[in-house]
Formats: sequence, C-alpha cells, structure tokens
Amino acid sequence: MAKILCLETATTNCSVALGVNGEVVGFSEDNSPNYSHSEQLHIFIEQVLMEASLSFSDLDAVAISKGPGSYTGLRIGVSSAKGLCFSLDLPLIAIPTLLSMSQQLKVKRGEVIVPLIDARRMEVYSAVFDSTYTEIRETRAEIINESSFSDYMTVPRIHLIGNGAEKCRGVLSHENIHIDGSIVPSAKEMVTIAAKKYETKDFEDTAYFEPYYLKDFVLQSRKKA
Repeated sequence: MAKILCLETATTNCSVALGVNGEVVGFSEDNSPNYSHSEQLHIFIEQVLMEASLSFSDLDAVAISKGPGSYTGLRIGVSSAKGLCFSLDLPLIAIPTLLSMSQQLKVKRGEVIVPLIDARRMEVYSAVFDSTYTEIRETRAEIINESSFSDYMTVPRIHLIGNGAEKCRGVLSHENIHIDGSIVPSAKEMVTIAAKKYETKDFEDTAYFEPYYLKDFVLQSRKKA
C-alpha cells in the first residue's frame, strides 16, 4: 500500500494531503490571500502524518503540484518536496495543477472543464479537459477576450472554474457557460493521480526537476514618488 504525501502550493491555497493506496487518510489546508505557505506548509505536513498515525519513515513517495501558478508558491512547494525526497530517499511525483483542479468537478459526457488560474490583469493559465479528465487542449497563458474558448461553445456545457474564471464574467456571456470562481487547487485531488503514477513508476529526476512556470518571473518594483 503506497503512502504518498501530496503538496499543493501553486496558488493562495496551502494544501497537504496524505494518501494510502489512493485514499485520503490525512488532510489540512488554508486558503489565505496572503500566501501562508512558508509558515503553514511544514506544520500541515506534520498534522496529516499525525492524523494518519504515520511518520516520515513510513512514506513511499512525495507528490508535488508542478504548476502553472504562483512563482513563489511553486518554489516553496517544490523546494520542500525535493528536500523531503533527498533526505528520505523517496521518489518525486509531479502532477499538473490544472489536471488535479479539474477533478473537483464531475460532469456529464460531452461537457468540458476549463480550470483557470489568475495570472494578473486579464491573463490566465488554462487548459481544457473532457468529462474523463483527458486533456483536449494544452495548457496556455492567454488573455481573456470575447473569443476565448469559442471552439467549445457548441458543447452542452462548458465549466469555467478557478479564480481566473472570474475574469470571464461580463466578457463571455454564452448560455452554455457555467462559472465557478470558488474552486482552488487542492491536495485532495492529487491523491488518486499520485497513486496511479506510483504504480507505473512515473517519477521525476529529483535533482533536475523544476516547476512548470509557463511564464518567466517578472520582478515588480514600486514606482518612485
């Protein structure tokens, strides 16, 4: 029975789950707008291990949400995951953030799920998945406008989810669109995906693994008065 620690830090939600044989046995998260990852992440890791009555030595692998998302959040999560893997001699599993995010919805056949993560201004990170969570359009950084996702407006329902979906309100008004901006990436949905990757030994090279930033980091400085 594989015991996998799952870490999600790609957005404001600092989330940790512990999976045993694909089932969640420990879970803790906090969606703070101020990015509490550096203070909360290791506390949550200890909490979920304690909840499951397990120790670090019981773990079989560590899974990390690889992005896209917040540059700082991803760096914190990946650094923590790699540190655990090196110190405990465990394999590292990487899970696309938008894939695990899409699995918070169960939709009917023919419908599509479009998870969107805010990338500042009117830009988002997005991908498109069908009802079986198969990616039918690759991850992109894109500007929301009147023609966004026009290729999918003929499906029975297009579900736009995540904080980036809020940018679509007032811009996209097709009757087939359903918007839910309350959904954030969570470690819970990583558990099943991580278990499948563990079974097939779909591991990363821990030494060289880097988050999927999608865009280069831009340092913002204050304007002089």
